[in-house]
Amino acid sequence: MQNTTAQTDSNPINVAVLGASGWIGSHIVNEALARGHQVTAIARQPENVSAEGASVREFDLLNAQADLARAVQGADVVIAAIGGRAAGNHELVAHTAQRLLAELPNTSVSRLLWVGGAGSLEVAPGVTLVSVPDFPEAYRAEALAQGEGLEVFRSSSSAIKWTFVSPAAEIFPGEPQGSYRVGGEQLLTDDNGNSRISVIDYAKAMVDELEVAKHLNQRIGVAY
Repeated sequence: MQNTTAQTDSNPINVAVLGASGWIGSHIVNEALARGHQVTAIARQPENVSAEGASVREFDLLNAQADLARAVQGADVVIAAIGGRAAGNHELVAHTAQRLLAELPNTSVSRLLWVGGAGSLEVAPGVTLVSVPDFPEAYRAEALAQGEGLEVFRSSSSAIKWTFVSPAAEIFPGEPQGSYRVGGEQLLTDDNGNSRISVIDYAKAMVDELEVAKHLNQRIGVAY
């Protein structure tokens, strides 16, 4: 586990953000733009993307015939923020992971960063967060879907280098604190047993990983 703060000096990276109109995706777009990266914001409804300085492209994951290569054209890295809840289709998570790992090697993209869930993190050896009795039922389907997505990554032989970035148990709107911790398979908690990170600092952690490429083909967790 390590403590870290946001990186500030990096060569510009051409990054495509899939799911750019969503809550987490839009914060990642803004963070990447603020650091001077070239950003392509991709969404099913591009009119919902508000990001000055980004190129905006339309792409519908629900359409198997949609041209992924065209959507990510020119990008070196893809960040995917796909939860499935908005589309009412949690199977979309694992399906999207499979599709990206299969199709991105035929594009300019060499790395894939994934907005994961906290439910598959361990609260005790062999015990995942989503399996505990008081896990919120409203988030269970999405947490299980993200766990299935993680297994897709772990079993993949794709040439794409991936990083699955799990947030803390609670990801919330609020002011950035400027520093966070990076862990592995265990849920990170503070001295009071809380596992939290703001969406702004989660976006910072994601763009930090975009810049340093430190955790290739790994799942990491980030929290205060």
